[in-house]
Amino acid sequence: MDLHKEGDTGSAKQKKVKIVFVIGGPGSGKGTQCKRIAQQFGYTHLSVGEILRQETSSGSETGHMVQKIMKEGKLVPSDVTVRLLQQAMQGIDNDKFLIDGFPRDEENVKAFEDLTKMEPEFVLYLDCPQDEMEKRLLSRNEGREDDNIETIRKRLKVFVESTLPTIEYYESKGKIRKVDAGKSIDEVFESIKVIFSPGKDNKMPPSKHKCKCLIL
Repeated sequence: MDLHKEGDTGSAKQKKVKIVFVIGGPGSGKGTQCKRIAQQFGYTHLSVGEILRQETSSGSETGHMVQKIMKEGKLVPSDVTVRLLQQAMQGIDNDKFLIDGFPRDEENVKAFEDLTKMEPEFVLYLDCPQDEMEKRLLSRNEGREDDNIETIRKRLKVFVESTLPTIEYYESKGKIRKVDAGKSIDEVFESIKVIFSPGKDNKMPPSKHKCKCLIL
């Protein structure tokens, strides 16, 4: 991956990084847990959604393109998303990154591997029951148009159809670390701490079973 720092002489020094993807349905608690992980274990938390929003407000040519695509309700091309992630990591003096809400689909996976020549150290999967995610999203209703039951169920359906195949892909490579995200915030974090604690051998053999899909 072309993550490097430019020295005074202009020579590029390779920057080796550790990347952890954090995947979970809407309402699974990704943002909340990522903040805790970042604080306790020294990771930089990067939210793909936030990176895209920052780019749209930057006034850049890419930002205008991203804004137009998002207004049309379409997905931002995977190569654009990955390049923005690379830029974000290059500008941060850290070698450990939590990438929240990525990859969203198999195209994201392919673009990330093709462009960065890297794979995540592992993928943290916050596995949360559908009824619990619905309850959380409805209870946080702050007047957002997408916080109604019909829209929430559509978002959950997209997650099942697009994201779960990527979970199965990483599970086949022994990279999935699944936690029960239906519990309280503190209980979920206790499970996560075991995964991130130094000295723990968290490598898992490929599962013989496919990930449990949400039934919508």
